[in-house]
Formats: sequence, structure tokens, C-alpha cells
Amino acid sequence: MGSEMYFNEDHEQLRRTVRSFVDKEINPHVDAWEAQGLIPLHDLFKKMGDLGLLGIRYEPEYGGQGLDYWFETVFLEELGNIRCGGVPMAISVQTNMATPAIHEFGSEFLKQKYLKPAVAGDAVAAIAVTEPDAGSDVSAIKTTARRDGDSFVINGSKTYITNGTQADFLTLLARSSDAPGYHSFSLLVVPTNLPGFVVSKKLDKIGMRSSDTAELFFDSLRVPAENLIGVEGEGFIQQMRQFQHERFSVLPILYISARNIIQGTIEFLRQRIVFGKPLITKQVLRHRLADWLTETECLRQLTYHIVRMKSAGQDATKEISMAKLFGATLLCKVSEGCLRMHGGMGYMTETQVSRAFRDAYLASIGGGANEVMSEIIARLEGF
Repeated sequence: MGSEMYFNEDHEQLRRTVRSFVDKEINPHVDAWEAQGLIPLHDLFKKMGDLGLLGIRYEPEYGGQGLDYWFETVFLEELGNIRCGGVPMAISVQTNMATPAIHEFGSEFLKQKYLKPAVAGDAVAAIAVTEPDAGSDVSAIKTTARRDGDSFVINGSKTYITNGTQADFLTLLARSSDAPGYHSFSLLVVPTNLPGFVVSKKLDKIGMRSSDTAELFFDSLRVPAENLIGVEGEGFIQQMRQFQHERFSVLPILYISARNIIQGTIEFLRQRIVFGKPLITKQVLRHRLADWLTETECLRQLTYHIVRMKSAGQDATKEISMAKLFGATLLCKVSEGCLRMHGGMGYMTETQVSRAFRDAYLASIGGGANEVMSEIIARLEGF
């Protein structure tokens, strides 16, 4: 894939470590976890934490590796080789969604108490933003965090929360003021062992079967004021910045997953004989696969451009939004097309391509729907 231009031997050493871990500790269990609808996250994250895989870019004083975005990209690419979408999602929630705001805006106290255990794999984290009436429109959230002396009192509910049934703490966005505008929200670290926290429901999804997704309820839950992340009232702004970490983390997983689906389909078409010839000899199929491989490579190169921008400290919001939109659309198209190329076999639940098809569609909904990405791109282009 021409990756030696971007990655040196140190990067490749990390790649071998992650690949070996995926091959030995994850892929052999994926079918069972998919059937159970649950990944044993405390067990899995502890093993990953012991290998230093949960804090690649975080400083060593918090248990991290202190490495750059290229190392993180290697890590995320290898997550794309996991044989389902649910496990990479659970891991990236821990590394790129629930912890970046604590790392970027949190006090030393919060970093020691919550970031460090998350990086070590001793605590499972979740990001709690979405609500029944507030998905794409984050500013519509109704969950409140009212200041009461040296505490915040939280009331409300969150839904579609990945890792929600197993999380030890949540990075939670709540409305902390009734004032209009975007400066009325605060981010808080909420431990789930406090009175007033309830997992009201484990949700049942079309795909991402192994990943537990929960509806959460908060009934006058009292959390210490020192659990405030950053500045009171600036949680919305902080969360918008965090979304860039989240959307970036999806990109390497998207193009590696797409490439793997295509490669698996090529293998199938080589072996499938129809009217005396392998299906791979059909020009219409060959050209379709070639087009998809080309688009997959375009996504990879846009991602590498984003890594260069991030490494240079530039704002890559537009490029990340473009890559997320393009990648989510591509994965849906590739998984559906490859499923059709498998014929009746593709429609069987036990095949890899049918799982890929079911898992793919969340990419165009979660972490910012395609329509939201298009709106961001239009706005940043000035129309």
C-alpha cells in the first residue's frame, strides 16, 4: 500500500504488536461476543492497557506512550482488521471519544483519577451526549447539571450510549444554565457507582451486535464540583472540539474495513464457478471492485493528509468532515455491493460480508450523520 513513505520501523513495530493482539485476543472471540451482545470490556481493556495501547498520544505520566498522530493512525488501522465493527467502536470510545476532553481540558485531579485508570485499562469509559430528543442537534439536550454548593446535581437521560452498561465513568454533557446560546452547557466526569444512576435499558441494534449500547437515567445524581471538565458553561464548545478526535478515529477503521471486505469478496469470486468460469472473470464485477479499491485509496490518502494537518497543528475540521462523509458512504456502498456479489451466501448471517453490511450503516449515522457532515462542509466553504 506504499505505506513505507509514512511509517518507519517504530511504527511497524507497533503495528505488529496491535495485529498480534487482534489475531490472538480479539478475533477468535468475536463470534461469541456478537452472539452474546457483549464484549468483556474490563478484561479486554486491561490486556490492552498492559500493552500500552489505550493512550498512544497521552503523556507517560498518565500511563500513555507520548507518541504522535502517525502512531495513533497505525493503531486505528489495525483495529480495522477486527472481524466486526462493534469491538473497534468500543475501543475507540475509550481512546478517542470519552477521554480526549479530560486530557485536553481536565484538571490534574481528573487526569489522575479518571484518565490514568482509563489508559491503564482499569476503568471503562463512555461518552454521554445523545438524548432521546437531542441527536444531531446537540444544543437541544435537556439533561441538567445544577450547581448546589460543592456539587452538581444531575437529572435527565441519555441514549445510544456505547459501553453504557459496563462503564465505570461517563464523560457527560449537560445543561448547566437556562440562558440561551452555546455557553450554557458543562462537561462532567460522572462515576456510575453513585446513587441516582440507572442503566434503564440495554438497546438491541441491527448491527454492531457485540457492542453494548444503553439508555441511561439520572435521578438527582450528585457529583462533586471538582468533576467539572474545563470551564463551567463551556462544555458545548469543548465537546465540539472533542468530536474532531472522534470523527478522525473512524477514518482508518473505515478504509481498512472497506479494503478487507473487497479482498474477501475477490477471494470468494475466484472460487465461485458459474457457467464453467470463476465469477472474478466477469468484467462488470472486476471493474466495480477496481472502482471501490480506488475510492478506498482516496480515503486513505485524505486521512494521511489530515494526519499531516493535525501534526502541524492546523484545523482539519473541514477535511475530517469530508473524509467521514466520503468514508461512511463508501463503506455502505462497498458492503452492500460485496454482499450482492456473494449471492445467497451473502444473505446468511454467519458470513463475514453480512456482518460487515449490518455494521457499516452506523458509520453514516453515528458520530455525526452524513447530512450533518455535508452541512459543516457547506458552512466552512462559505455557502
